[in-house]
Amino acid sequence: MMYLIDASIFVFRAWFSIPDSMTDANDNPVNAVYGYARFLSDFIEAVQPEHVAAAFDVSLTTSFRNEIYPDYKANRDPAPPELKRQFEQCRAVTRGLGVRDCADTSYEADDLIGTLAARMRDAGHCVTIVSRDKDLLQILQSGDAMWDYVGGKKVGYDDVVDVFGVRAEQMVDFLALAGDSVDNIPGARGVGPKTASALLAHFGDIDEIYANLDSVENVDVRGAKKLGARLAEHREKVEISRELARIRYDAPIESTEASLSRSVPDLDALNSLYDDVGFGEGLRLQARRINNTF
Repeated sequence: MMYLIDASIFVFRAWFSIPDSMTDANDNPVNAVYGYARFLSDFIEAVQPEHVAAAFDVSLTTSFRNEIYPDYKANRDPAPPELKRQFEQCRAVTRGLGVRDCADTSYEADDLIGTLAARMRDAGHCVTIVSRDKDLLQILQSGDAMWDYVGGKKVGYDDVVDVFGVRAEQMVDFLALAGDSVDNIPGARGVGPKTASALLAHFGDIDEIYANLDSVENVDVRGAKKLGARLAEHREKVEISRELARIRYDAPIESTEASLSRSVPDLDALNSLYDDVGFGEGLRLQARRINNTF
């Protein structure tokens, strides 16, 4: 099993849930570092994954998607310097715990996860994505799962349709039709999740929808008689949205089995980092326990 961690989610979770009054000797906040280090240490100790990687987002305004649609994620405020500093420290924690960390200025964490998933499947591995981001469900294939580790919930490939109303393979088209306010993906105005699910259940994919616009009025959704005209009006945005939502599988990242195998923790590096941020003995003891499992 290959575990692919959507690391930024856990960094942000710690940033918002732990008070920023937790600081180092220079009054720099270290709340996100602490929360992320606790999560990753707990995960490694509990799961003891043989193959694992953590993908970080560093491309909020420089992703190739911004070239396609300049307003992509434009609704998000840039990370403050206090958080940017902690992101780099979280990446150092990741490496110190023996986990491969990945980031790219043009490709997002989703693309890195997609690329690693595809390549490790070619090597015979199933994939567990450690996240709660529905965008990543499109990556799942038979035998794969998404694991909301903190929430304790797993969604397998076969469960996606029961939870979201569409199959994993349809998630790109679902997002293209319904849009995604989190990432500022426009979709088709007036087409919400229920309508998008109904359209895809009836036609299968966007190409079939647009090849049969005259039949859209037969779909069992509110406002079906006007839906074909609405889809025709917003076709360009739907096509752009599909490109924005589609995860790439060709990110420029090394992905051999050896490079994705968990390694022995670097206790000296971790202790030095934990000294810098003023952490006590708990995380150090946990790192030593992890070290003793090798």
